[in-house]
Amino acid sequence: MEDAADHTYRTLYTAPLQKIMPRAKLVDTKPRGRMSAYAFFVQTCREEHKKKHPDENVVFSEFSRKCAERWKTMTDKEKQRFYEMAEKDKQRYDTEMKGYKGPRQSRASRKRRNRKDPNAPKRALSAFFWFCNDERPKIRATNPDLGVGDVAKQLGAAWSQALPESKAKYEAMAEEDKARYQKEMRAFKAGNFVAKKLKTAEENDEEEDEDESESEDDDEDEDE
Repeated sequence: MEDAADHTYRTLYTAPLQKIMPRAKLVDTKPRGRMSAYAFFVQTCREEHKKKHPDENVVFSEFSRKCAERWKTMTDKEKQRFYEMAEKDKQRYDTEMKGYKGPRQSRASRKRRNRKDPNAPKRALSAFFWFCNDERPKIRATNPDLGVGDVAKQLGAAWSQALPESKAKYEAMAEEDKARYQKEMRAFKAGNFVAKKLKTAEENDEEEDEDESESEDDDEDEDE
């Protein structure tokens, strides 16, 4: 049975596409969203931490809190390089968006879906997905009469209005999960990956939703 987080993701991201044509035929090549100066700062901190402590498991809430505290004590001069990185990324995003024409068909995408190995590593989740996992129970607790669609709208609005410092936690979680997925995929392609458990139908449904968010990456890999 699909839970609210899965339905939220489906409602916000896949439902509009389904109205255009069957989901399996679509590949959304929308440019990656631009990053804020603070997001670049957190990403840099994470990379530095991994170099110094490669085997240490990061506690995201604690790591995020320390990053926020450090950012507040930094001078404008120290922050300048991150603002420059953000401005450069904004220019990249604006340029790519000019050439974006919306979702397109991909026969290769359908073939990949049909031959997907059920024992393959679980797809990496987006920052928004992690955010929904945290915030959905809070919204439902304070507004028990809200329908799934209304909860989805509130989650989308909350994410849009969230400060960079608040989003950083989930962006870090998404980056960590992406690294996990890439590592497991390398092992999977080398024949050294063993799934921790058999995937249930519910998890497979979740991965189908995640496939939509990853379709751009898949298409780029194929082009290479």
